[in-house]
Amino acid sequence: MKIYTKTGDKGTTALFGGKRVSKADLRIDTYGTIDELNSWIGMVRDLEVNQKRKDVLVEIQDRLFTVGSILATEPGNTKVKIPSLTEADILFLEKEIDAMDAALPPMRFFVLPGGHTAISHCHVARTVCRRSERLIIALNEQEPVPDDVIKYINRLSDYLFVLSRMVAHELGAEETPWKPRL
Repeated sequence: MKIYTKTGDKGTTALFGGKRVSKADLRIDTYGTIDELNSWIGMVRDLEVNQKRKDVLVEIQDRLFTVGSILATEPGNTKVKIPSLTEADILFLEKEIDAMDAALPPMRFFVLPGGHTAISHCHVARTVCRRSERLIIALNEQEPVPDDVIKYINRLSDYLFVLSRMVAHELGAEETPWKPRL
C-alpha cells in the first residue's frame, strides 16, 4: 500500500463511504483536531511521570481513533463498519477522574497552567480537547454527531484537567492560583 494516492492533490478527501469533500470541510477539521489531540496524549503518555498511567492513556488514544472513525464516516452511511463508542467508555473516564480526584487536595481556586513541563503538556492536551469539543458541537449543529462522542470528549477534557493536577501533586509542583485583579 502506497502512502501517497494523489487523490487529494486538488484539495478534497474521501470520507469513509467514499463521498469526497473539501479538506477545509468542518467534518475534516473536526476529526483532524481529534488526531492532533491523540498526538498530544501520546506526548503526555511518554512522560516519565505518567508511566503508571500508560495503559489508561493508550486506552484513551484507542478511543480517540474510534471517535475519529465515527467523525470520518459519511452521515447516514450504514454500509461502513466502524467501531463504536459506548457509555462504558465514558464511565471508564469518570472512574479514572474519581480515583485521581480522591488523592488530591480540594480545589479552592482556578490554577494557571504550568509549574513543570509535564503539567504544561497535560494542559495543552486539555485545551486541544476543548477545541475538539467546540468543533464537534459546531458539526452537530449541521449534521448529527452521536451523543456518546460529545459526552466522551467533554469527559476527556475533565480527565486531562484532573491529570494535570495529579501530575503536579506527584511531582511536588506548586499549583499557581489565578488571582483576578479587581
